[in-house]
Amino acid sequence: MQNQNSEQKLQRKAEYEFSIGLRLTHWVRAICIVILVGTGFYLSYVFQAPIQTGEPTNFMQAKYRLVHQAVGFVLIGCIIFKIYLFLFDKISRKERISFLDIFNIKLWIQQLKFYMFLGKHPHLRGVYNPLQFVTYFFFYMVILGIILTGLVLYTHTYHEGLGGTLYNVLRPIEAMLGGLAEVRTYHRILMWVILIFVPVHIYMAVFNAVKGKDGGLDAIVSGYKFVKEEKH
Repeated sequence: MQNQNSEQKLQRKAEYEFSIGLRLTHWVRAICIVILVGTGFYLSYVFQAPIQTGEPTNFMQAKYRLVHQAVGFVLIGCIIFKIYLFLFDKISRKERISFLDIFNIKLWIQQLKFYMFLGKHPHLRGVYNPLQFVTYFFFYMVILGIILTGLVLYTHTYHEGLGGTLYNVLRPIEAMLGGLAEVRTYHRILMWVILIFVPVHIYMAVFNAVKGKDGGLDAIVSGYKFVKEEKH
């Protein structure tokens, strides 16, 4: 028998949360990271050998480096476009609003209680909760670091064109980090930070989608999230 009293009935409405540009940069960035990690491992620890022939035409190391550097520039373009969207895109305004929530201590407590199964998900002004926003900011700082160290390494491979132009610009960063060998070390450390971030990011995305039941995971594909509407 249905209860006809004045209990709240929760309904959901579709809300356009992620623009096509944001979703595109997300998946391009994901593909780039997979390729860069694979080729980066090869460049550091050679795990594949070409078929031995009498002709010096294999150049497998050079081919891996070419793919690594080409995809690296795709990632740079993707990050630049993402920053542009965050600053100027109309739909990305919801991301910018999330910045205000990181100063709300009460919201931090409510969000942590939600993750510990001790409370409901708090109401957010923007797209991301405070923990998400701070984590993503840290992730982009790591990406910036890996791009800068990658460009320093690139200038020692190609000495003309863009490589030659960037060489003198990036020399102070190379010296500050302790030389080329140390730049490689920092580049690899930052890669491991990303490798730790990715599975945690996937887990938390699935966690929020399952526990929140709002299509949060689907939103990065369709762009739409289904938020609750309270009606009496």
